[in-house]
Amino acid sequence: MLKIYKILPVGFASNAYLLTKDGKNAVAIDPSQPRVIKKAEALGLKITAVLLTHGHFDHVGACFSLSEEGVPIYCAEKEKDLVNGENSMYYAYGAPAPTFKTQATLKEGDTITLASIDFAVIETPGHTAGSVTYRVEDNLFTGDTLFEESVGRTDLPTGDWGELQKSVKKLYALQGDFNIYAGHGDDTTLDRERKYNSYIRA
Repeated sequence: MLKIYKILPVGFASNAYLLTKDGKNAVAIDPSQPRVIKKAEALGLKITAVLLTHGHFDHVGACFSLSEEGVPIYCAEKEKDLVNGENSMYYAYGAPAPTFKTQATLKEGDTITLASIDFAVIETPGHTAGSVTYRVEDNLFTGDTLFEESVGRTDLPTGDWGELQKSVKKLYALQGDFNIYAGHGDDTTLDRERKYNSYIRA
C-alpha cells in the first residue's frame, strides 16, 4: 500500500514528500532540505530516486548529497537548464551554483516506475517552463503550479501567466477527484480547487 510522508520545511523551502510501498525504499519528491534525508532515515527508508517538479532552489536542497550517493535525480526535459544552468534560481539569488546533475529527463505522457511506484508525468508549465505534476494513483504532486485556493507565481525566470492558466485548467479537466500535495501550504483536493480557487476558475 502506498504511503506518503510530508516533510514540512524549516525556514524558506518547499514541502517535500517521501513515497514508499514496501516500507524500505522511497522516492523523494522535491527534497527541499538535507533534513529530508534524516527524516527518511528515521522512518527506516532508503531514498532510491528523486523527482523534481521544477528546479527552483527552495525545492532541491537535499539533491547535492543524494546525487553524491548515486541517487538518480529526474526532472522535465524543459527544466534541465533551470536546474543546472545560467538560468538557475541560484544565480538569481546570488547563491552557490548547483553541483548536482539530473540523470534523466521526463516529458508529457511518460510513466516511470520507481521503488515499485508508477509516476505519470503531466507537463504543467507556467511557474517555470518545465514545471511538471506527478500523478500517483489518486494523488497529484503539483509543485508550485496549484496550491490550496491559490496558484504559483509567474514573475521569475521562464514564468508565464498564460501558460499557468492553461496548466491549471488542464489539471481541472482530469477525470475524478485527486488529493493535491503542493509545494507550499496545506493539502487540498482537485474538487475543492475546481470550486473555490478564485485565481483560476474551472
